[in-house]
Amino acid sequence: MNILKQKFRSIKKFPTWIYWLPARLMQLSLHTLYRYEMIDPENRAENARGMVGVCWHNRLFFFAAAFPASVRKRTCAVVSASRDGQYIADFISILGLRSLRGSSSRGGARAQHQAVNALRAGLNVCFTPDGPRGPKYKMKNGPIQLASLMQTQILPLSINYSSCWSVKSWDNFQIPKPFSKVQVIVGTPVSVPADLSREEMEIYRQKAEDALMAITLDPPL
Repeated sequence: MNILKQKFRSIKKFPTWIYWLPARLMQLSLHTLYRYEMIDPENRAENARGMVGVCWHNRLFFFAAAFPASVRKRTCAVVSASRDGQYIADFISILGLRSLRGSSSRGGARAQHQAVNALRAGLNVCFTPDGPRGPKYKMKNGPIQLASLMQTQILPLSINYSSCWSVKSWDNFQIPKPFSKVQVIVGTPVSVPADLSREEMEIYRQKAEDALMAITLDPPL
């Protein structure tokens, strides 16, 4: 068993077609095994262009499948440059999302450069602002710096579950139980001005964190 595990972990990239069936099953299950609801009365997700999206790390289980295809095709997700990040990038590509590889701990400068180009092209860039290692529900400066540089808005996104399992990890990653309610909420955008001082950076970081927490139901709804 250990030998098989080591061989599996040594594979840095699988053929992309391997992810096709799991991705389609995830889409199907979202609308059959769960009670799906999207709360976006002002159609902010559909109308978003060149915005910085933020969603907590522990809400990612259905993130790639939770939004309409028209939104996904205009979205780039910042994904870790690690081997596990490669698996995620390949998986979400089946669902139409693009990946920017890097994080605060690895490849951050490259990811930011790619994010700038994506925003200039009118695409949206999504972060898990407390990843990759936490603390849980503590937003880092990355999304604020990017939004300030590009003079754009931060769009809070949350996926809440009526019933879920919580993994024993730093973020208590949530896996919804079958037949539970899956609620996607698009929050109020936070406009970030250019040329922030260190003090102003913290003010807007806290504003964005508060806006995301306002739509984060934990414990679950």
